[in-house]
Amino acid sequence: MQATTGTNPTVAFYTLGCKLNFSETSAIGRQFMEEGYRKVSFTEGADVYVINTCSVTDHADKKCRKVVQQALKHNPNAYVAVIGCYAQLKPDEILEIPGVRMVLGAQEKFSLPQHIQAQKHTEVPVKIAGDISEVNRFTTSWSAGDRTRSFLKVQDGCNYSCSFCTIPLARGRSRSGSPESLIAQAESIAASGIREIVLTGVNIGDYGLSGEDQNRFRIYGTFLDLIKKLDEVEGVKRYRISSIEPNLLSNDIIRFVAESKRFVPHFHIPLQSGCDKILRLMRRRYLRALYAERVSTIKRLMPDACIGVDVIVGFPGETEEDFLDTYQFLQSLDISYLHVFTYSERANTPAAEMEQITPRIRHERNTQLQSLSDKKRYAFYRSQLGKTATVLFEQEEKEDMMYGFTEQYVKVAAPYDPLLVNEMVPVRLMEIREDGLVKVQVLHELPQQKLVSTPGL
Repeated sequence: MQATTGTNPTVAFYTLGCKLNFSETSAIGRQFMEEGYRKVSFTEGADVYVINTCSVTDHADKKCRKVVQQALKHNPNAYVAVIGCYAQLKPDEILEIPGVRMVLGAQEKFSLPQHIQAQKHTEVPVKIAGDISEVNRFTTSWSAGDRTRSFLKVQDGCNYSCSFCTIPLARGRSRSGSPESLIAQAESIAASGIREIVLTGVNIGDYGLSGEDQNRFRIYGTFLDLIKKLDEVEGVKRYRISSIEPNLLSNDIIRFVAESKRFVPHFHIPLQSGCDKILRLMRRRYLRALYAERVSTIKRLMPDACIGVDVIVGFPGETEEDFLDTYQFLQSLDISYLHVFTYSERANTPAAEMEQITPRIRHERNTQLQSLSDKKRYAFYRSQLGKTATVLFEQEEKEDMMYGFTEQYVKVAAPYDPLLVNEMVPVRLMEIREDGLVKVQVLHELPQQKLVSTPGL
């Protein structure tokens, strides 16, 4: 393929969706580099555009179509390839988008450069997407080059069957990377100068399962076994657990994080609904009493821990009473912020066949929970004022200020200092700014007091 500029062909990427998608885009990007491509920004008119799609939020088709249109504006002759969950679920729909030359499914996307090389002279758009039941291989992925932290994929796929979710149809059965390969990747990430690793996956609490076995054969131990080994990797300053199901977040995992050397006191735990009736309709594997117990255990062991919550509003059958039940439950919990999702129908899911809530009511409920999230975040940030923490400052600079996150995921701002970029810096949290960020005082030495206490269970 001929380059538009320079001597090597160029490639640009656009990623929709989750942290897992970002880790896979980065891994595929390294494959292109190994094949002699030069990565450029989206606006530079690349020879190849790779669009990594998502199907969790609604309007996947509109988003994909718009990105394709924008890519072709920058280079009308570009080779456009679409991968990701939407590509696995609806490849024929994507092929109808003008300008798309290739669509690859869940397994095939990890050989994208080779597929393009083999098909680049084919005039007819190419679809290569196997049956999802045949997807059983784990492909390692981690992000690098964009930030001071890296997303490391430790698990893929899901064996659960939540009534609203298409992820098992898009990514296949649960499967995991070997501890040895993940430790090697963590070491490589640390050697590259990245300070923080975020462990990610579709259902990371299910780590250890083989995608080839239908009887849930555990070949790599448990998620707890894995994080114990990762905690020993020299060079990694800190780890975060991206998201973990409450029924898989055991007291042993919570206790380990409280006592570990590198895992930070930050948990993101999907709830989806605070109403037991709705949880049953969603086919979740817990009720709200278990969720409350998990939050209580975390706060008992790590009083300053940050806890984020996923919640869905407007699920079919959710009455006003059910929603208020969720609202009041969330209000009562000692949590730090919410990620609020408005339910949208997904083809081939049981929930799509249920009686639907009107879009207006869904929107109103989303707004109410967003407001509650703002109050929770502000209260959590306020509880941290006057305390000391360690901030990983990022490259981002705006109006002579720089930004970063504490162990507890408090976003802070400080006067820009190039010497602090990508450094773990002791600070004192001073005040909450009008934009919601926390102003900090950079300390030369970390005081002896500990921010997080860890009493026993």
